Amino acid sequence: MPEQSNDYRVVVFGAGGVGKSSLVLRFVKGTFRDTYIPTIEDTYRQVISCDKSVCTLQITDTTGSHQFPAMQRLSISKGHAFILVFSVTSKQSLEELSPIYQLIVQIKGSVEDIPVMLVGNKCDETQREVDTREAQALAQQWKCAFMETSAKMNYNVKELFQELLTLETRRSMSLNIDGKRSSKQKRADRIRGKCSLM
Repeated sequence: MPEQSNDYRVVVFGAGGVGKSSLVLRFVKGTFRDTYIPTIEDTYRQVISCDKSVCTLQITDTTGSHQFPAMQRLSISKGHAFILVFSVTSKQSLEELSPIYQLIVQIKGSVEDIPVMLVGNKCDETQREVDTREAQALAQQWKCAFMETSAKMNYNVKELFQELLTLETRRSMSLNIDGKRSSKQKRADRIRGKCSLM
C-alpha cells in the first residue's frame, strides 16, 4: 500500500518483551494477548482527525532486537512522532532506550518540535525495577513527555496516543476514530470562516 502524504507516522521503539505490540494492538484492535511473539516490523493504520480533515495515523511497531539497524534508521527518518517504550519491571529496558533516543536526535537534528513519549508499560505489575520519578527525570532530561501504561489492563493506552497527537504543534490532530464530524460542527466551522484542505 503506497504511503499517502497526509499519513502521520508514529514509530514505536523499545527492547524485546516490553509490550510494544501489546500497546499497539490494544489501541488499534482493542485486544491483548498473553503470549510473547517477537516482531520484525508491523504497520497499523487508524483514521484520525487532522487539521479539520482526516488523515491516517500510521503506527510502525518495530523489532525489539538490534539486528536491523538500517530498518531502525529508515523508521526514524520517515517518522513524525516517536513512542519509546520500556517495562517498569526492567531497568535494562529503560537503559536500552538511550541509544535509540540518541539516534533520533542524530537523524532528526533535534527533538524540540518532534513529539516524543517515554512510556513505562506494565505498570500493573508489582515487581517494579523503575521508579516513576526516575523515568520522569529522564523524560525531563530528554525534553519529552512521560506516561505509564498497562496494555494488559487497558490503562492509559488511548490517552497515550491522544497525548502524542496533542504534542504535535505543526498540525491539529485528535483521535477521531471514524474521521467524521457532525453537520452542526461543519456548519460551525464554516461560520467561523475556517478552511479545510481536502
